[in-house]
Amino acid sequence: MPEHSFSPIEGKLDRFTIDSDLLNNNLGDPTVREVIVHIPPSGLEIIDQGHQLPVLIYLAPFTSSGLARAGWKAFAETLPQRHERLVREDKMSPTILVLPDCFTSLGGNQFVDSGIMGQWSTWLHQSLKPEISARYPTNGRFGLFGKSSGGFGALHNAIHHPEEWQAIATHSGDVGFDLLYRSEFSNTATQINKQNGVENFLRYVKQCGKLSGDDFHALMTCAMAASYDSKTEHSHSYGIRLPFDLETCILDDALWKNWLAFDPLTSIEQNINSLKSLDLLFIDCGNKDQYGIQYGSRLMVRMLREHNIEHFWEEFDGSHSGIEYRLDYSMPMLAEALQI
Repeated sequence: MPEHSFSPIEGKLDRFTIDSDLLNNNLGDPTVREVIVHIPPSGLEIIDQGHQLPVLIYLAPFTSSGLARAGWKAFAETLPQRHERLVREDKMSPTILVLPDCFTSLGGNQFVDSGIMGQWSTWLHQSLKPEISARYPTNGRFGLFGKSSGGFGALHNAIHHPEEWQAIATHSGDVGFDLLYRSEFSNTATQINKQNGVENFLRYVKQCGKLSGDDFHALMTCAMAASYDSKTEHSHSYGIRLPFDLETCILDDALWKNWLAFDPLTSIEQNINSLKSLDLLFIDCGNKDQYGIQYGSRLMVRMLREHNIEHFWEEFDGSHSGIEYRLDYSMPMLAEALQI
């Protein structure tokens, strides 16, 4: 059977909240967000000696939160446990590990600035970073890492705010939007039409108690629309507009172009020098990813090579699921890159 980690946390775990108007949104979600911070025992010793530590901020995948990664789970290892094990085994140097709650009522977060969901990208560097710097002795160097939506968020923020982040890791992060998202549009139209429109569908989601798989994927498409289309639809209170016609499912090319502007295949090309300042750009993806992210990742890596952007790339044998073990590779590399 799978191995379970029984190791108690021996370092420091802090929990606190941050309130920021940057997170004002159309969904009714709170602007007060909880943050967990972990420092392993050897990191506390370094601090006691008057030294500073780099910061690693974890961005959660869709349907999850940084808080969940600190919680007990059968036959699994929490992120603080992993952090302490890797440091204890001399596989990585200690860091200030930050696990923020960035969950939204649409099921997750892409960590972009959205008029519907909140200014999450700006919040990361204008609210979260200063709060961590005020509370802990950091060395001024910050890294982002995550899987899926979290991996996309790490890459997106490195592309658009290279001055704020010194290293990132994206595990199976969203890339190649044509293949990744468009296959879900017909199902989304079907589920939303059952409820007579986006607003009614979102009310149904809040009240139904348990989502079907089809409902969940339709909700995810709504979340992507709220993230990737900066303009809002005024016919309902949430403001989400979809890039296709609900009756015919025909693509609206103008609205789809708004989505594609966020695809790393587009945004890297348009901001080609942003990633050159990173001390680590870690990218990996499974060769059996059920969302087809390996194909977009291969194109992205080809682009990075063509522009001589240094990066680490690995395509491993696996899917989109059960890949937390990949953090054993990225976290030590991030910690090393963030040392002064």
